[in-house]
Amino acid sequence: MTDLPDLSAVELLALYRDRRVSPVEVMTAVLARVEALEPRLAATWALDPDAALADARASEARWAKGAPMGPLDGVPATVKELIATKGVAKPLGSAATDLTPEPADAPPAARLREAGAVIFCKTTSPDFGMLSSGLSSFHRLSRNPWDLSKTPGGSSAGAGGAAAAGYGPLHLGTDIGGSIRLPAGWCGVYGLKPSNGRVPIDPPYIGRVAGPMTRTVADSALMMSVLSAPDWRDHMSLPPADLAWTDLDIDLKGLRIGLMLDAGAGARAEPQVVEAVTAAARLLQAQGAIVEPFAPFLTREMLDGLDLFWRTRSWSDISALPPDRTARILPYIDAWARAARDADGLSVYRGFHQIHRMREAGAQAFQPFDFVLSPTAPMPAFAAELPSPTNDPGRPFEHIGFTVPFNMTEQPAASINCGYTADGLPIGLQIVGRRFDDLGVLRLSQAYERLRPAQRPWPIVEP
Repeated sequence: MTDLPDLSAVELLALYRDRRVSPVEVMTAVLARVEALEPRLAATWALDPDAALADARASEARWAKGAPMGPLDGVPATVKELIATKGVAKPLGSAATDLTPEPADAPPAARLREAGAVIFCKTTSPDFGMLSSGLSSFHRLSRNPWDLSKTPGGSSAGAGGAAAAGYGPLHLGTDIGGSIRLPAGWCGVYGLKPSNGRVPIDPPYIGRVAGPMTRTVADSALMMSVLSAPDWRDHMSLPPADLAWTDLDIDLKGLRIGLMLDAGAGARAEPQVVEAVTAAARLLQAQGAIVEPFAPFLTREMLDGLDLFWRTRSWSDISALPPDRTARILPYIDAWARAARDADGLSVYRGFHQIHRMREAGAQAFQPFDFVLSPTAPMPAFAAELPSPTNDPGRPFEHIGFTVPFNMTEQPAASINCGYTADGLPIGLQIVGRRFDDLGVLRLSQAYERLRPAQRPWPIVEP
C-alpha cells in the first residue's frame, strides 16, 4: 500500500470504513512525515501533535462504533494561517501582527472540524497574504518540494508545499488574486478558487475566497461538499445550494472551450508553459470539445488600477500600526504599500473602479464559452528568496494576469498540473467556468485529470 500520508481522503475514508486502517495510524504517519521534512520545507505553523493525536483517537473510537461524526471524520487537514482557528493566533504572515489567540473558528475551519477532519496545524503565508511567494517576516522561508531552491508560490505558500509533500490529503487555502491557484500550479497539485461567496469566509472581502488544495480533484470535491455549508458571518455569501459535489461525470462533446494564451497585461507566458497548456486543450478537443481562441479582457489600466487600490488598502492598515510594529514588516511589502501614501482620492477611486471594468469586460468576453483554459502563471516557480518574479515593488503583479481577473468577475477557477518544464518543475493549467458553475469546473478538471499523461512521482524531499 502507498505510504499512509500519500493516500487521498477518499481512499482513507474507505479504509476507515473497512477497519483496515485507523485515524491514529494515519495521523501518526503524517506527523512523522512533517517532522522529517519541515526543517527544509517550512510549510507549517502552530503544529500541535498532542491535540491531533487526541482528535484522531476520538475519531478512531467513533469509527469503531460505526458512527463517524461527518464525511471527513479522521482525515488530516491543514488550514492556512490567514483563516482563524479557535485558540490559535492569526499572525497574517507578518512579524508586525498582534498574536492574541482567536476566539472562534472562521467558517471554513469550522466546517472542516464539524465534519470530523483532524486539523493538526496551520500553513504559512507571506506578510498580510500579499505576495505570491513563501517569503515572510514572521515565518521561516517556505520552499517548494519539487526544488528547494524555488518558491512554493503564495499566498497559500505552506498549503501548496504541504500538499505536494504529502502532509495528509486536505489543505485549505485562500485566494484574492491567485493565492490558491498559483501555489497549486507551481507545486503540481489541484487547487480550486470557488465562485465568490460559495464558501463562507470571515472576514469577507471583494474577490476573497477560501477553497481546497489537494492532490486529486475528487478530494477537492469532497472538501467542497463540506466547505459550502452556510454561515451567517459571511454577509457576501451566496444562497445555500444543494449541489451534487461528488458527481463528477461530464460529456465533453460539444462543450465550447476558450483557449487564452495571452493574459492581456503583465508577463507573457513562457514558451514551455504555452506548449503544455495547448497540449491540454488538444486532449479535450480530441474528445469532442470545441476549442477556440479566447481574447484577453484584462488591460494594463485595470491591473495598475487594482494595484493602486490594494496598495492604498494595505497602507491604511500599516499606517495605523505603532512605529515599532511597522518596522517589523517585510521591507518589500512596506515599500509597496508606502507608495500609496500620497495617492489622491480621485486616483484611488479610479483604481477601485477597475474592478467593475473587469467584471463587465469579463462577463462579455465569456458569453460564447462554457469554460476557458489558460496558464495558471506565465512562468514556472521562481527563486524561493524572491518576493515576486520581478523582485520590484513597483511592478508587483506581473505574474497574476491570468488569475486575478476571475477573482473580480467572481467566477470559479482551478489549477491542475498539465506538464513539466525541462527542469522538472510543474506547470499549471487554469480551468475557468461560468459564474456559479463550481461543479462544472470540478467536472472538467476530473475529465482532464483522467486524460492527461501519466504524472511524475511526487517529489521526495530528503530529510
